[in-house]
Amino acid sequence: MAFARKQKKIKQSDLGKTIGASGDIIGKYERGENVPSIDVATKIADALGVTLDYLVKDGQYEQIDNNTLKKLKAIQELDNETKNHIFATIDAFIKASKLKNIAAL
Repeated sequence: MAFARKQKKIKQSDLGKTIGASGDIIGKYERGENVPSIDVATKIADALGVTLDYLVKDGQYEQIDNNTLKKLKAIQELDNETKNHIFATIDAFIKASKLKNIAAL
């Protein structure tokens, strides 16, 4: 939680106000002294623009924002042929980016 909060340059007190709590309790959540309820954790995730998985899984998905997650969920609902086209396009962009980075060395 602290990582996402600091990346967004949000103070504990401001995050607390956003979710209807105090900055002190946010500090306790970040230090592991208290554990937020699922409702509070959801409010925190929404306020920080991250997934609940990020908060629950200790930053494992720290780079997946809500917008990306929504797109991934939408892709998941598509038929296999369309998904394969999307994945091929994504793979091409990833490969081009990696080659660009190698060429820059």
